[in-house]
Amino acid sequence: MSSNTPQQPTRDLRFFLTVPHACSYLEKREATTLFLDPQESPGQGVYDALALLGFRRSGRHLYRPHCDACNACVSVRIPVADFTPSRSQRKLLRRNADLTLHERPARFDAEHYGLYSRYIRERHADGDMYPPSHEQYRTFLTLDHPYARLLEFRLEGRLVAVAAIDLLGHGISAIYTFFDPDPAFERRSLGSYAVLSLVELARRSELPHVYLGYWIRECRKMNYKRSFQPLEYLHGRHWRREIPL
Repeated sequence: MSSNTPQQPTRDLRFFLTVPHACSYLEKREATTLFLDPQESPGQGVYDALALLGFRRSGRHLYRPHCDACNACVSVRIPVADFTPSRSQRKLLRRNADLTLHERPARFDAEHYGLYSRYIRERHADGDMYPPSHEQYRTFLTLDHPYARLLEFRLEGRLVAVAAIDLLGHGISAIYTFFDPDPAFERRSLGSYAVLSLVELARRSELPHVYLGYWIRECRKMNYKRSFQPLEYLHGRHWRREIPL
């Protein structure tokens, strides 16, 4: 059982609430989002502190759910030192041993966008990010800041996946991963392999956690997160390994 408290106070920062809007994950639910004032320019210490409180980044915005009648969104993270790949995950690592990884700044790249556009059109045509556009991509996944990085996964030079990540003082935050929707790559489970790669990157970088964003018990698309064990859940201001009620 582990817990963390922010290392830098955030009480002097300004936050805003959005108006209620349709929930992106659960049907017939309304959501409200708490976000840091976009005019703020938080340093690394503030971002680290907010991440420990369940905040995520989307483009230039730091946010977290703040719904009065619902607490379904639970922040989750992998404790790197205690993680051991399962049998199926070890097979996945072997299956993707021929991929190469390259780390780059989170800047716009036409090749990346082409893969992202295919991924959204073929895998998420019913989601909020459809249809994809250059502006949407830039706003969501590019940021000129040293902590924002893009990991390329290539097979014999061919780009097959990209993981957008943030390098925090206490871990790696997985922002978003998109990959080649070609059925030929289905057995590679590139999304899960990307998470395993982040665990290894965190281990090499001596960072204790990999943050996977939010887990929702009722959302089937998020079930994969629970395959990474042990998993820590944010209860209030404390991280624990018990699933919240």
